[in-house]
Amino acid sequence: MEHHFHVHGAHEHEVEHAAAGEHKGGGHGVALAQQVAIFTAILAAAGAVVSYLGGNTQNEALFHKNEAVLYKAHASDQWSFYQAKSTKGHIMSVAAELAPTKARRDWYNAEIARYEKEKMDIKAKAEAFEEKSRQENELAERAFHPHHALALSMTFIQIAIALASVTVLTRRRWLLIPAGAGALVGCFLAVWAYL
Repeated sequence: MEHHFHVHGAHEHEVEHAAAGEHKGGGHGVALAQQVAIFTAILAAAGAVVSYLGGNTQNEALFHKNEAVLYKAHASDQWSFYQAKSTKGHIMSVAAELAPTKARRDWYNAEIARYEKEKMDIKAKAEAFEEKSRQENELAERAFHPHHALALSMTFIQIAIALASVTVLTRRRWLLIPAGAGALVGCFLAVWAYL
C-alpha cells in the first residue's frame, strides 16, 4: 500500500480551504469564487488581446523603422555617388583649362556636361530615397503611438486580476470594487490607444 504525500503552497492551501468552507457555509462563498473566476477569465482574455495588440504595434513600428533605415542607406549611397561625379567633373574642368588643343577641351567640356546631367539624376534618386525614409519614419511613429497606452492598459488589467485573486483568498468582497475599477481603466486605455 502506497502513501501519497502532497505539499501545498500557501496560496493553494487557502484556496482549497476557502472552497471547502464555502461549500459548508451555505453557498455565499461559492458564488463569490465563481464570480471572481468568471471575472478573471474575462480579464485574462482581454489581457491576451491587449498583449497581442501591443506586440503588433511594436512589430509594425520596427518594420517601418527598418525600412526608413534602408531608404536612408540608399540615399547615402546616392549622395556618395553624386560626390564622386562632382569630383570627376571638377577634375575634367581643370583638365579642360589645361588642355593643349580645342578638340581636347571640347571632349573635356562634353564630359563635364555628362557628369552634370548624371549628377541631376543621382540627386533626384537620393532625394526620393530621403523622402521615402521620412515617410517610413512617420509610419513607424504612427504605428508605435498606441504602444504606451496598451502597456498601461495591460498593467491595469493585471492589477485587476491580482486584486480579484486576493478577493477570493481574503473573502473581502469590497476588493472587487478596485479590481473592477482597474479593469475598466485598463479597457478604457486599450480603446483610447487607437483614438
